[in-house]
Amino acid sequence: MQITPKTPEVRLPRLVGLMAVDARETAEAQGVLLVAPDRPDFLRTVVDYVVRQYPPPGVEVPRGALVTVWFDLGDSEGGAGVREPRLPRPPSGGMRRELDEPGDPFVVPH
Repeated sequence: MQITPKTPEVRLPRLVGLMAVDARETAEAQGVLLVAPDRPDFLRTVVDYVVRQYPPPGVEVPRGALVTVWFDLGDSEGGAGVREPRLPRPPSGGMRRELDEPGDPFVVPH
């Protein structure tokens, strides 16, 4: 369905997964505007990826409506979190790690 400039409502595209610059261009082509509460410098953001949008894709909104996009999952959204550096560090020694050593609290029965 081609949207003409006279159409009062537009169907939102899927912006999740797009880089910021592509999301802005896609939104502009559909006739909506983007805002990003987690990026005060949103207009200069280029390579960050959109991880969430509201309203969701496929919803019809008035032409010129604001669509909110986020680039960070935030603390309550699951995210991968910080995993490195792991403490205590894994033991060195390559294959030696696979062998039971005297005093090893995790002895594997044979």
